[in-house]
Amino acid sequence: MTTKKSDKDYSIYFQPPSLTDAKKRGREDIQVHYDFAIPEELQQLGKDKYYLIQTYGCQMNEHDTETIMGLLEQMGYQPTEDRRQADIILLNTCAVRENAEDKVFGELGHLKHLKIEKPSLLLGVCGCMSQEEAVVNRILQKHPFVDMIFGTHNIHRLPHLIKEAIFSKEMVIEVWSKEGDIIENLPKKREGVKAWVNIMYGCDKFCTYCIVPYTRGKERSRRPEDVIAEVRELARQGFKEIMLLGQNVNAYGKDFEDINYRFGDLMDDISKIDIPRIRFTTSHPRDFDDHLIEVLAKKGNLVEQIHLPVQSGSNEILKKMTRKYTREQYLELVGKIRRAIPDVVLTTDIIVGFPGETDEQFEDTIKLVREVEFDSAFTFIYSPREGTPAAAMEDNVPAEVKKQRLYRLNEVLNEYSKRGNDRLLGQTVEVLVDGESKNNPNVLAGRTRTNKLVHFEGPKDLIGKFVNVHITGTQTFYIKGDWVREQAVAQ
Repeated sequence: MTTKKSDKDYSIYFQPPSLTDAKKRGREDIQVHYDFAIPEELQQLGKDKYYLIQTYGCQMNEHDTETIMGLLEQMGYQPTEDRRQADIILLNTCAVRENAEDKVFGELGHLKHLKIEKPSLLLGVCGCMSQEEAVVNRILQKHPFVDMIFGTHNIHRLPHLIKEAIFSKEMVIEVWSKEGDIIENLPKKREGVKAWVNIMYGCDKFCTYCIVPYTRGKERSRRPEDVIAEVRELARQGFKEIMLLGQNVNAYGKDFEDINYRFGDLMDDISKIDIPRIRFTTSHPRDFDDHLIEVLAKKGNLVEQIHLPVQSGSNEILKKMTRKYTREQYLELVGKIRRAIPDVVLTTDIIVGFPGETDEQFEDTIKLVREVEFDSAFTFIYSPREGTPAAAMEDNVPAEVKKQRLYRLNEVLNEYSKRGNDRLLGQTVEVLVDGESKNNPNVLAGRTRTNKLVHFEGPKDLIGKFVNVHITGTQTFYIKGDWVREQAVAQ
């Protein structure tokens, strides 16, 4: 749907998230389009103009930003970090957590003054927040100076939306409640030697706390030949690490009706491509099958680090979250993975303070963390998202209790992070150098195969290369070492 600020009734365009309606969604055909091109008359629209994008949220949002950058640069726009120089500023938003939403609206408040000073500036809000009716209504009512709102399914329409916003002088809103088709051949601007590759879109799991199935839509897998062709091209361009992305990557291929081809098959095929490292995120324990474990156990360029969100160690809370596995099933899966890949590094996501969580149920989470010995985790205090089933539950865990639980959980996780790092003391590890340390430009930072952060001193020309580093010290969140000069890593 497309509409403008002057229209009066927006209710016909926006529908609030509905679990009932979403679960009824069928297997209507998703079309795959290979003929994307920016019309010639729009290719110079951004000539001598500058863009700035602020990205919030997950790797999927970051990857969407790469596509947006590719589109803008094909239109003639150039990047800038100076918001006063920018002719277009886009906020690519996340709807998963309340604090991310608050940051976006706070930023819009700052940008209002910039818009007053420079009326020709185009301001846009895109990403997952844009798929929510309440967010769009709030922008319409409190931030009418915004020029464009578009959703996650509409990114390929950006050149047309910019043209309409420039020439109509009205707010242009294009958000589709129906999932978009899969658009191949969209331009992307990638930087560095690591690349993200979307293999699927959407999610069908409907965890009660999660807004993603509504904002990103149902699961849609890209055709394997298209994914493999993209990875081969990235190998040809010299990329050294690929991260395969999906809201639930190991559900890949479940929506194919013409072929029996799943995530394990894709990983097996990609492992034969000359890319030094292949990662993926994020996976769901319910879809982590034996074939995938068997493929990952071959290693090679498939790294021995797996992100496996558990969310809670309590069966009662897992049931309320609609995770559809038990702690026992999760631990059984961990055991299978560890038997097949003894040196695997496991990381996870955990939510504390879910509605109704008791002290005993929180202790179940602590016990699970101690049993699995995760090397690290993303931990969160539960925050309700409007439109999700959990938002209707009584949020009866006091804020102070939530904070105390998060603090205690992180203390336990930090203990195991330090232990995991200590195991590398005295070893020489392969590191892909990302750049300078954020805190010290004289120190380089890179990642091991298991995604551990390594700091060491060395020349800047090592950035983007593989090097060997002898580990001499460990902290909770990173390890330190010495560059092994005489050992070049051939990659």
